[in-house]
Amino acid sequence: MSTSLLAPAENLAVGPDAGALPTASFSPLYQQIKGLLLSSLRLGEWKPGEVIPSEMDLAARFRVSQGTVRKAIDELAAENLLMRRQGKGTFVATHAEQQVQFRFLKLVPDSGTPGSEGPAQRDIIECRRTRASAEVARALALRAGDAVLQVRRVLSFLGTPTILEDIWLPAATFKGLTAERLANYQGPTYALFETEFNVRMVRAEEKIRAEPARGGREQLLKVAPGTPLLSVERIAYTYNDVPMELRRGFYRTDTHHYQNNLS
Repeated sequence: MSTSLLAPAENLAVGPDAGALPTASFSPLYQQIKGLLLSSLRLGEWKPGEVIPSEMDLAARFRVSQGTVRKAIDELAAENLLMRRQGKGTFVATHAEQQVQFRFLKLVPDSGTPGSEGPAQRDIIECRRTRASAEVARALALRAGDAVLQVRRVLSFLGTPTILEDIWLPAATFKGLTAERLANYQGPTYALFETEFNVRMVRAEEKIRAEPARGGREQLLKVAPGTPLLSVERIAYTYNDVPMELRRGFYRTDTHHYQNNLS
């Protein structure tokens, strides 16, 4: 595929390795290459788990040096959008990968690491089509009253219900998603979104607060009324910062803790 399918070559700024290309942007050249690679990812040229072209091939495609391409790929790898595999190439990151699938789940057992308890047992309470409230619509960049899918589920670890989640998704994007499909899929939910709906969650924003168990949450999580729970509200985004999921979770912390690595 030629560069012109993504962005015309003349849009690239002049650089020592770019040739005599007119200047139309003041961003560093590697950032422009990063933007072109992101466009390919967003348009589905390379699917999650697939290998992307080599640095040499991409350098020829964009008419820049391999060093410029390498720097763009390095940033995308640091952002968990691409993954390098020694001797095999660079692949589009997928939530099916062990090192990625717990990226957005920060609840860790007190005596272990993420995933050490094995996969969560998922109990889908409901999955229904409804109309977005003003609050849900605002979070998902929809209009109030637009169709959304609302999912409620309980995640259990080693037989103990630990997380209660309410999830809202744009109905048009996730057409055909059912409680049965959610329950039967064996991998991470975000991997299901990738493989069956071509939606890759690339980043998320969270708000955290403490709330007492009430409103039926105590029964679903099998705790005493008023037990402190960690309330986590997450908006997950796909490419170009498009919101694709609103998720509100209530976490038991009697045997688990929330862990985040800051850098």
